[in-house]
Amino acid sequence: MTEQIRNVAIIAHVDHGKTTLVDELLKAGGAVEAHQELADRAMDSMDLEREKGITIKAKNTAVHWGDYTINIVDTPGHADFGGEVERVMRMVDGVLLVVDAYEGPQAQTRFVLRKALEEGLMPIIVVNKIDRDASDPLAVQEKVLELLLELGADERQFEAPVLYGSAKNGFFMKDLDSGARDSVEPLLETIVERVPAPEADPGGSFAMLVSNIDWDDYVGRIAIGKVQSGAVSKGDTAWLLRKDGTKVKATVTKVIEYSKLGSHDAGSGEAGNIVGVAGFEDVDIGETLAGDSRTEPMPFVSIDPPTVQMQFAVNDGPFAGRDGKNVTSRAIWDRLQRELKTNISIEVGESGEAGIFNVAARGAMQIAVLVETMRREGYEVLVSRPTVITHFEDGVEVEPFETLYLELPDDMTGGVIQALANRKGQVEVMNPRGTMTYMEVVIPTRGLIGFEFELMNLTSGHGVMSHLFKEYRPIAGRIRTRQQGTLVSMATGAAMAYSLEALEERGILFVGPQDEVYEGQVIGQNQRDGDLAVNPTKAKNLTNHRSATKSIDEGLKPPLKMTLERAIEYIEPDEYVEATPSFIRLRKRILCPHERKRKDKAMAAE
Repeated sequence: MTEQIRNVAIIAHVDHGKTTLVDELLKAGGAVEAHQELADRAMDSMDLEREKGITIKAKNTAVHWGDYTINIVDTPGHADFGGEVERVMRMVDGVLLVVDAYEGPQAQTRFVLRKALEEGLMPIIVVNKIDRDASDPLAVQEKVLELLLELGADERQFEAPVLYGSAKNGFFMKDLDSGARDSVEPLLETIVERVPAPEADPGGSFAMLVSNIDWDDYVGRIAIGKVQSGAVSKGDTAWLLRKDGTKVKATVTKVIEYSKLGSHDAGSGEAGNIVGVAGFEDVDIGETLAGDSRTEPMPFVSIDPPTVQMQFAVNDGPFAGRDGKNVTSRAIWDRLQRELKTNISIEVGESGEAGIFNVAARGAMQIAVLVETMRREGYEVLVSRPTVITHFEDGVEVEPFETLYLELPDDMTGGVIQALANRKGQVEVMNPRGTMTYMEVVIPTRGLIGFEFELMNLTSGHGVMSHLFKEYRPIAGRIRTRQQGTLVSMATGAAMAYSLEALEERGILFVGPQDEVYEGQVIGQNQRDGDLAVNPTKAKNLTNHRSATKSIDEGLKPPLKMTLERAIEYIEPDEYVEATPSFIRLRKRILCPHERKRKDKAMAAE
């Protein structure tokens, strides 16, 4: 049985076609009948994944091709979700490295490939999107081979097979000169031929490392992993070997296999196969399930530590509790603890202040996804600006630095280089690529916060960036990313068109007529430095001379509505983003203007 199993993960940089490739493999494996139609990106099951067009959680399925069962793990491509990739490496024996035939290997490609090679996994190079304009599959193949050498691949890994094709158009081939462009079968053949069967002991006692967690409304938490030895069946007695050394005895209530577009009750799980096991109420990723309490816990793959942290606080604004149903510190704390169960790359801790919690992660995007998920679950929460996590090395305080990879139009490099210099970035590589310029910049992680939006403005949306953690270096000094101050409301009530019309001359507004505002809320961006207290609730006095037909708000510009990610990166350290199910507001940490002044004076005196 073990010889007929292949376990592979699909890894790549964001938007290089991983999930679309899984769709084609599912079709080839008979996941849909002839009269059915497979939805695009079938594995992206979360609403946020479909809205953003990215994979956030690693998920597994299986296709049956001939006599073989090919277990496939679809992984995220965004750097912030690298922990999802790292933890599945122990479940698989090979990886499909998907690379865009035009863009070539990118930052996240390097990260995930290094992790795969360190685990001794066999790579298969898939050059995708060869039908794209200006694609150069052979040049991209050379770049991947150079990357393999640079990352220290052994001889077996360096001689990885290469396939060319287009997941979107449903074909792959082993040779660019072959005319057949109608099937993904060559890719399935290569997986069976080149990925080794899982190393497992069918005759031993049951043992499985938990690499993922799922949930079922009927049986509760489901531990997912590769069965390393023995077999497990419904009704078996098994032990949960925790990280702290304790052991919990339980009865297996269900064994699940994942295939096609769902899961089914398998009854038993064989050595080498990826299955889900239910019956353990409080199982976590990285723990071991075993049939014998004397079994040694299996080592878990090391996860890179978080580099940024943000504060989550209870909403104490005037409108707290109007919109959400989960508003207490206990509800927020319990939700963060639940997130820890399934997301091993974040850390949660209490701060020194009541009702404020520290959440550390790989990047602002990862925390923004958590906040957006909480909003949709009915939570109200205040979120601070991301700050980097520093520590001391040989008595010197150091902070994380990253390598930033940029591609932008030639005539727009000047403004971008100036912006990077303001953020303490140092250009190390700058090469022309046709009408575009390719740059590699070493920059503090602090300097990257909010840079993506600035790059979009500087390049009219034509600039492309990706980044990867490089190392810790001594702190680079003060970085100021927002040059303007804000317009802060000094009153609570409905914003009036009459007042907003006058405030438009002061800057860019974030609210429109009749929007509810409160004292201390940031309602716009000041044209100048410093914060300006304004009253957006003042109405025009009625007179006999006022025209009844004239509408004041006709000439108002539409307010700037920020996304959650943009708001989090826009705010300053003395501000919060108030996230509720229906609203995203910006506000000062201290709402009362007199208290803010007293605090500013106290800080100046120090």
